[in-house]
Amino acid sequence: MSPSAVLPGAEPFSSSGGPDGVLVLHGFTGCPQSMRGLAEAFAAAGFTTELPLLPGHGTSIEDMIPTRWEDWYGAAEAAYHDLDSRCDRVAVAGLSMGGTLACRLAVDHADVAGLVLVNPAVQPPADSFVEMMQGTLDAGMQTISGVGNDIARPESTELAYDATPVAAVMSLFEATRQMEPHLGRISCPVLLITSRQDHVVPPESSDLLASSVSGPVDRLWLERSYHVATLDYEADEIERRAVEFARKLFG
Repeated sequence: MSPSAVLPGAEPFSSSGGPDGVLVLHGFTGCPQSMRGLAEAFAAAGFTTELPLLPGHGTSIEDMIPTRWEDWYGAAEAAYHDLDSRCDRVAVAGLSMGGTLACRLAVDHADVAGLVLVNPAVQPPADSFVEMMQGTLDAGMQTISGVGNDIARPESTELAYDATPVAAVMSLFEATRQMEPHLGRISCPVLLITSRQDHVVPPESSDLLASSVSGPVDRLWLERSYHVATLDYEADEIERRAVEFARKLFG
């Protein structure tokens, strides 16, 4: 069965700019809409910017149900290699699962110049939670309620699925478990942006990252935004700090 049409607003974003590039990655069940403002800010600052649509996202939940971590990471890595072939240096920015993907790229590719991570999902969930999810899957339930649109600002809405594909999220959990022992291999500078109130990924996930990586970490705490902070009250501050970080990084 062919994939559904891309939802209006979920399209990928691409901008040719200067010699340095930024790969921007969206989150689980979301789409480029949640990161478009940040991608456009990088592009406006003169960076060559790519914001791909990850497999199974931005169309219909039926398209995402069969996808797994290997599909999303494969797409992210292909986008990284493409950008790296056209640029002198490349940084990676990610929200939530996009942050997971960004970290994995930095683990696997020492030439990643820097990371901008917004509420990254890097902490493996408790075994009891994984067992509960497995029980849901064993009971024949392919999806559960959605995790998208965790935003404090009432006039903002994330373009995300209203359901969570269980087997797919289980593959994300396994990816975090496999990556955790290798976080110390991340030696590039990191701008770590964490919402104090996050109903999807607990701030402790960012704490784990900050204490595990071997490179310098610049921490920005958000007081008014929830998980999808790039669409929330402090979106402008995120964009400003991210561009500032990239300019300093590429110097």
